[in-house]
Amino acid sequence: MSSHRLSKRSRHIAWATAGVAVVAGAGLAAQASSAATVWPAQKTFTGRAFDTCTAPSAAAMKAWKTGFYGAAAVYIGGRNRGCAQPNLTASWVKTVNSQGWKLVPLYVGAQPPCQKSANPERMTTTDATSLGATDAKDAVAKASALGMKPGSAVYLDMEPYDTTDKACNNAVLSYVRSFTRTLRGKVYRAGYYGFTSSSAKAVATAADKTDLPGNLWYALWDQQNTTTADWPWDPKAFTGHSRAHQYMVNSKESRGGYTITVDRSAWDAPVAIVG
Repeated sequence: MSSHRLSKRSRHIAWATAGVAVVAGAGLAAQASSAATVWPAQKTFTGRAFDTCTAPSAAAMKAWKTGFYGAAAVYIGGRNRGCAQPNLTASWVKTVNSQGWKLVPLYVGAQPPCQKSANPERMTTTDATSLGATDAKDAVAKASALGMKPGSAVYLDMEPYDTTDKACNNAVLSYVRSFTRTLRGKVYRAGYYGFTSSSAKAVATAADKTDLPGNLWYALWDQQNTTTADWPWDPKAFTGHSRAHQYMVNSKESRGGYTITVDRSAWDAPVAIVG
């Protein structure tokens, strides 16, 4: 994602060093932590989405509502979030929701112990589980404060790392499982953003599917607006409106007099429940 946390150069270096499949229809059922939990109906968006480092003004969002994009990802929190968010308030969320936008909450949590970056929050092999729970509670608090209700999906951002480092990969999966369990315990759907070469691959191909996110947003910058044609894993995995694909980054675009540099995604997955 552009230069949202790591510099573009650092992200490509990290990517270069990087070396629960969900069956059809199970993406929704897997969100529930117990049979007694009553889950709000999933709000799904299918179409193009964009993300940019700082949430644009409400005026810019209105100008950009031309039909090309229908959803926008916003960075709701996390110690590794790279930009200030002066526009991102509960009032802003309400306003852009009334404009017709669907919103994708993205949380930049702790990053892998073996990752080549200077992120301020990094998990270790010993604190990954506890940190995952702590960060998930914070993510829910941030989403709730913005007016994103239970039943919303929250996407955990995991940047590239060396998945062949077994200890590092195990720490990441422990963190992700703990984050996911905690989200579901508070009735928020679990999503995950990662790279097909590393962080997304680790989740999509894990032998143990327990407590892994039910929705996968994969970064593969091939400029293909699809969630199926370039899907690199089991075709039965993450079906039932549970996929998104970030296919283009650092696209400078102008609409209605507002120029914003964005990343583009093909979206067929849950979004925030607002209103």
